Amino acid sequence: MLKPFEEIDKAREDIAAMCEFAEEDASFEAEIAPALEVAEKKLDAFELQAMMSGKHDGANALVRLQAGQGGTDACDWAERLRRMYSMWAKRHGFAVEEIDEVANVEAGVQSCEFRISGEYAYGYLQAEIGAHRFVRISPFGDGGTRQTSFVAVDVMPELDDTIEIVIKDSDLRTDTFSAGGPGGQHQNKTQSGVRLTHLPTGIAAESRTERSQHKNKDICMQKLRARLYQIEEQKRLGELANKYDAKGEISFGNQIRSYVMQPYTLVRDERDGIERKSPAVNEVLDGGPELDEFMFAYLRWKTAKQNKAGQK
Repeated sequence: MLKPFEEIDKAREDIAAMCEFAEEDASFEAEIAPALEVAEKKLDAFELQAMMSGKHDGANALVRLQAGQGGTDACDWAERLRRMYSMWAKRHGFAVEEIDEVANVEAGVQSCEFRISGEYAYGYLQAEIGAHRFVRISPFGDGGTRQTSFVAVDVMPELDDTIEIVIKDSDLRTDTFSAGGPGGQHQNKTQSGVRLTHLPTGIAAESRTERSQHKNKDICMQKLRARLYQIEEQKRLGELANKYDAKGEISFGNQIRSYVMQPYTLVRDERDGIERKSPAVNEVLDGGPELDEFMFAYLRWKTAKQNKAGQK
C-alpha cells in the first residue's frame, strides 16, 4: 500500500509545482488538466485497493450462474451474463476458463461455472453475488410481450493449498454420469462427469468439462473446499443468512440488480445503501467501465458498513 500512496503524493507535488509555474508562464496551464486526470486515476486505484482488504479479496474467482424464474429467457439471460463477465474480465487482463455447463435445449444455459484468474478478481466480483433481474421484449415468446427473467450469481474465492479444509471420505457421496458438451463423442460415452455431495451440509459440486473422471473429481473437490470455507467464514462474520436471503428463490423481490431494456433503458442496483442507476445498459452488458462503477459502489458501501460496525 505504501508505493501507491507515494505515487499519489508525488503527483500532488508535481501538480502544485505546475500551478506555481503557470502563475508566471500561462503555457504551463495546458499541462495541469492531463496531470490532474492521471492523479485522479491513481487515487481511484488506491481507494479501490484499500477497499479490497478481505482475507481472500486478492484471489481468483470461481463464478457460478444459475437460471431461475423465466424459462428459456432466464437461460438466455444466464448466457448473456456469462458473456458480460467474460468481456469484463478480458478488459481487465484476466483469464477466463470454463469449468462446467448445463446447456438449455432452446437457447442459453441452465447453469454454468467458470474461473476468472487475475489479481483481486474475487475482490471485484463479490459485488455480483445475488439474483440479477432482466426485463425485455422476449425473442422466444409470441405477441412481443415483456418478459422478466432471473439468474443467481454466486462467486467464491479460489483457495490455495495453505487453507486447510478437512473433508472426510465418509462425508462424501460420489456420483458419476455421462458428460455432454465439450469433449465430443468420447466424453458422451464414458462416465467422466463427477458430482460430489458433502452429506453433512448437502452442498454439491459438479464437473464435466474434462475427459478424465479423476480430473473432474479434483475440480469438484476444489470447488467443494471453496464453498465450505466460504460458508464457515460467513458464519463467523454473521453474513450467511443475509447473503442467501438476498438470492432467495431467484425470483421477483429478491434481486440485487435490475437490467431493463423496455420500455426504457436502466440498470439499477436494488441494495439498500447503494442506489446506483445507469441508463447505459448495453455498456454494462458489454462488461464496460459502467459495470466497474456498480462494483465500486458496492465496495464503498461495504467498507463504510464495516467501518461503522467497527466503531461500535
